[in-house]
Amino acid sequence: MRISYTFRNMESSDAIKSHASEKIGKIQKYMRAPLHAEMTFSMERHLHRVDLNLTGDGHQYAGHGASDDMYTTIDQVVDKIDRQVRDTKATENDRRRHSGESVRRPED
Repeated sequence: MRISYTFRNMESSDAIKSHASEKIGKIQKYMRAPLHAEMTFSMERHLHRVDLNLTGDGHQYAGHGASDDMYTTIDQVVDKIDRQVRDTKATENDRRRHSGESVRRPED
């Protein structure tokens, strides 16, 4: 798992990086291939903004959020991405499960 961090208009923080990598690590369990994440942390006036782009298993996911607290924003964005990943996996499993069904013909 590769995670790249970018900080704009704020100082880099190891605590923020470790919190974000811990949260992203929970998404890894839904993916077979290693994932690549790009996180951008920024300050816009009084709001903490987080943008997350995640690539894994041939899919790309994106999410962003803003709030008064950086840790809350990280949690919100990771939850959005987690929901996207789980929805995609559920759709793929449905397709696999129903692709082998045979079509029944009415009896003559």
